[in-house]
Amino acid sequence: MAADFGWESQLLETGFLGIFLCPLWTLSRLPRHTPTSRIVIWGFRWLIFRIMLGAGLIKLRGDQCWRDLTCMDYHYETQPVPGPAAYYLHRSPWWVHRAETLGNHLVELAVPFFLLLGRRMCVLHGVLQILFQVILIISGNLSFLNWLTIVPSIACFDDATLGFLFPSGPGSLKARVLEMQREDAQGAQPMPRYGCVVRRLVDLSLGVLLAGLSVPVVLNLLSSRQVMNSAFTSLRIVNTYGAFGSVTKERTEVVIQGTASPNASAPDAVWEEYEFKCKPGALTRRPCLISPYHHRLDWLMWFAALQTYEQHEWLIHLAGRLLANDAEILSLLASNPFEGRAPPRWVRAEHYKYKFSRPGGEHAARGRWWIRKRLGPYFPALSLGDLRGYFKARHWPLPEPQG
Repeated sequence: MAADFGWESQLLETGFLGIFLCPLWTLSRLPRHTPTSRIVIWGFRWLIFRIMLGAGLIKLRGDQCWRDLTCMDYHYETQPVPGPAAYYLHRSPWWVHRAETLGNHLVELAVPFFLLLGRRMCVLHGVLQILFQVILIISGNLSFLNWLTIVPSIACFDDATLGFLFPSGPGSLKARVLEMQREDAQGAQPMPRYGCVVRRLVDLSLGVLLAGLSVPVVLNLLSSRQVMNSAFTSLRIVNTYGAFGSVTKERTEVVIQGTASPNASAPDAVWEEYEFKCKPGALTRRPCLISPYHHRLDWLMWFAALQTYEQHEWLIHLAGRLLANDAEILSLLASNPFEGRAPPRWVRAEHYKYKFSRPGGEHAARGRWWIRKRLGPYFPALSLGDLRGYFKARHWPLPEPQG
């Protein structure tokens, strides 16, 4: 079930830059002579610049609805794993959705350039980006992506801006830092020459590395064939980012079902549904809020619903494991209708179109957050016997029934 997500490369790049915030050879809680390199600070600023500008450009070059300012008419309902706030935000007036889309463009396409306009505008950039990420955390379930994006935004603030966050009484950490800064300014504690040279060499090497690896990234940003969430080297420490270059207009879901009936086509066969931890399934289950956690399988099911099972062979592997009541796979689900019973004899997947119910409407009054309409079968009823040849051809071990 392997799949790359943009925030995984972003985590690698953020962690790599974080290494250079640390002193070279001390574990002291308050080390002396370790001024933060401007190259590292600008490395973080360059990261947030690329994240936001890449996301903005991929939208303008992608779906027409971003240019028409209509994407937010659909996004809350069709995003990978909607949260509870999305249910209500989806019903906002049309002019609110237009304002949201326009605001998104401003934050992603204009605000990043505030980094180049002096200290005050750089601080304003950091404030706006953090507020924007908080809004995304509330309105979506984008794993730890938005929390992680806040990290490079912190590099937009200096000590004078953040000083109010720390107590300043006698003996406090803040007071000790200020005293050390005064001593350094007066030359009372000169930095060891050897340490200074090594630090500068390390910082210079980092700057040259980041500059060289940024060339294909900049060319990608300028290209009309821009790609998002990609790496141009195996190091994955300077990447290209982006999100929602296109927005689906209808939400479809794959609903996996099992039956204990010996005959899958029998009219009296009772099909019971497997419930995932967060993705839409049962109509009466409230959308969940999981950020900063990531239910990877739920996200993969969202991608699978947009295509066919032939394009996602792992779904057949999943079906085989469910036919065996495999404990490892079942731990990824919210509920197993065959818990404490024999495994199902057949498993199938149905394709549905899902829509939010209307707050205060008939379906909501009956406790339904969703309404759905069957589109047809996604993959046919399968038994373990049916899958023997399929598993063997792919060198997958055929699971043994459990329970």
